[in-house]
Amino acid sequence: MRKQVAVIGLGRFGISLVRTLFNLGHDVLALDRTEKPVAAISPYATHAIQADATDETVLKELGIGNFDAAVVAIGSAIQNSVLATILLKKLGLPFVIARAENELHGSILEKIGADKVVYVEHEMGISIAHGFALQNVSDYMPVTSRYGVVKLEVPAQYVGKSLSNLELGRDGKWGIAVLMIGRKKEVIVMPDATEILKEEDILILSGEDDKLEQAFIQKDTSSKE
Repeated sequence: MRKQVAVIGLGRFGISLVRTLFNLGHDVLALDRTEKPVAAISPYATHAIQADATDETVLKELGIGNFDAAVVAIGSAIQNSVLATILLKKLGLPFVIARAENELHGSILEKIGADKVVYVEHEMGISIAHGFALQNVSDYMPVTSRYGVVKLEVPAQYVGKSLSNLELGRDGKWGIAVLMIGRKKEVIVMPDATEILKEEDILILSGEDDKLEQAFIQKDTSSKE
């Protein structure tokens, strides 16, 4: 469903978010206090405006209160981040996501009404750390401290083999659930154990971190012997 989303703060995180939301078909308002990032993102947003998101009058004039959601992507300027979040909730935004620099910043954002707080650097660090053990992983989402969901391109040695042959699946040796397979323009949800993997398939898997690492590292090692 197409939504109206405001993104406040056009650092690397904010710019990436604007482009992704816009490519997904949403109406995106990109907002920043400085001219350069606004000009740079303009071709990739529905509207890109140089304005101060800590000014309530400005936000009212932009009709922010009518949007479906907003993301406060402001980085180290914690005071501006907090004030912008307060104003967005005051103006009636039903869902506000706010970026936090640290735990104290995050706790403040939660107390003033942010519906979701994200720790961009922390989450990126987790993803990169898992990438050392699982070389093919392009994305990682922690569910608990030792359990997560990974996205990876199928390794060459998996091509032409079924999920059951590889002992993948909840009933397999590793206890790794295969949630989806992305195959060109096709998405196979909860594939059958007999599904044969093809070149360039994208796997979405969930399981215990150590099991994910053991399964893939062992197969990568055995393929070189």
